[in-house]
Amino acid sequence: MSLMQGPGKPTLAAVAREAGVSSPTVSKVINGREDVAESTRTRVLAALEQLGYQSPQQRKHAEGRTAIVEVVFDSLYSAYAVEVLNGVLEQAASADVEVLIDVTGHAPALTLSPERRAQRIVDEGRLGLIVVTSGFSTAQLSAFRRRHIPVVVIDPLNPPPSEVVSVGATNWAGGKAATEHLLELGHRRIAYLGGPETAECNQARLHGYMAALMAGGVEVRPDYVMLDKFRPEHGIRGLKALMALPEPPTAIFAGSDSIGLGVLAEARRHGLRIPEDLSLVGFDGTYQAEQSIPALTTVTQPLQEMGRAALRAVLRQANGEQLDSQRVELATHLVVRESTAPPATGSPEPEMARG
Repeated sequence: MSLMQGPGKPTLAAVAREAGVSSPTVSKVINGREDVAESTRTRVLAALEQLGYQSPQQRKHAEGRTAIVEVVFDSLYSAYAVEVLNGVLEQAASADVEVLIDVTGHAPALTLSPERRAQRIVDEGRLGLIVVTSGFSTAQLSAFRRRHIPVVVIDPLNPPPSEVVSVGATNWAGGKAATEHLLELGHRRIAYLGGPETAECNQARLHGYMAALMAGGVEVRPDYVMLDKFRPEHGIRGLKALMALPEPPTAIFAGSDSIGLGVLAEARRHGLRIPEDLSLVGFDGTYQAEQSIPALTTVTQPLQEMGRAALRAVLRQANGEQLDSQRVELATHLVVRESTAPPATGSPEPEMARG
């Protein structure tokens, strides 16, 4: 029996002989079965890598067959998701790759078991997977890795394992730039309405906000920091809570354009003028921010480029290339529009922080 699939292409039998196990055991490891001792799995994975064994989806890509990349979203209702998807689709068209969109209301790991979801991707011949703002468990990511499925996570809510490629933006620098802009206008009472407390991108934006305040000699006030989901509802509730404070802020940095749009809507309902009575900065740079009334000053993320970069990273991994870095971080920049202005004359200023 030949041990090779063709010239230079090892079979399961060749891998089994190299690892000192049976072919069925190699098959179990490739398919992510859990009934394999960890030491055996390690030997088999090492043999697969040493011999350059290609999974079925990698062989399809190498042979020039139509490649399909799956893109998973929590939802497509946000402008953020639409912008990222446009970037993925644009890159896919130039690379002659098809895109399959999967929308889940929750983290994908909750809809299918890790092993079943990973095996489905292999069985259906997907080249790889792009995950957008969904938290994958370590078990899920491990199941992908055991099957050699290229995965790229965009703007992960939680830091992925070191071997998983992620694409994001300079969130800390963006948060700092947004806050510095408000400080330069003369604001000292600046609130932050951010996303989930545990979200990595939110933490970076919050720390950028805090760094700018401290560098400007302004106290970081806990009652001015409110964290929830990146949704308009948080902007609505947050503005109500902030305006009820004995000393409400004169400016708000919203951790997403979506939150900012909620603030705009609630301000309009209560006759609060933006920017005359309250300045507002968002984060993301979506088309909704540009079209809002007033147009929203925002920190723009290169959302379409993030989508393009994610697809490029999947294709490079599928081709067996070694990436220069597991983290791709693209620059943000502040776009000043109509929603920010100096504070109204006579607004009381808080006590400056003592150095």
